Amino acid sequence: MLLALQVKNKIGFIDKSCKRSTNNEILAKQWDMCNSVVFSWILNSVSDELYLGQVFSIFAFDVWEELKERYDKVDGSAMFSLYQKINSVNQNCSTVSDYYHRLNTMWKQFDAMVQLPSCSCNAFGKFNDFYHLIKLMQFLMGLDDTYQSVRTSLLTKDPLPTINIAFSIVSR
Repeated sequence: MLLALQVKNKIGFIDKSCKRSTNNEILAKQWDMCNSVVFSWILNSVSDELYLGQVFSIFAFDVWEELKERYDKVDGSAMFSLYQKINSVNQNCSTVSDYYHRLNTMWKQFDAMVQLPSCSCNAFGKFNDFYHLIKLMQFLMGLDDTYQSVRTSLLTKDPLPTINIAFSIVSR
């Protein structure tokens, strides 16, 4: 939803940075129209039960804040469950591409949940390298046994390949 709002330059309607004009009626009507568009986008993306609870609201930011307060919660159990899935996913005779993309989707979900702060210090670079090493190991561990020789070859390289290079090599 945030991506769609950003593409349409409408984030201001949910973060209150775009204010309704109080001294220009034409601008106020344009703001009302844009607010209604954003409001309808939000309503069209929620379930029927949530829709009914919000349909009588007026401002997109009120609906956004209420939904965010109620549902934008990530607790430890959700992170644990996803990380457990990441560590237990296997290729199971699927294609390498399907396996990798399934794993990559879960990595991206986990990254979005955790939202680590970014910085430009040396420690961040080392942490990032470590995190990519973990992903490489997770990918290689889940491969079927038919890829044992390729896995061994990749693990003996110095330096170890990136996850993208490993995927490319295994795919070939």
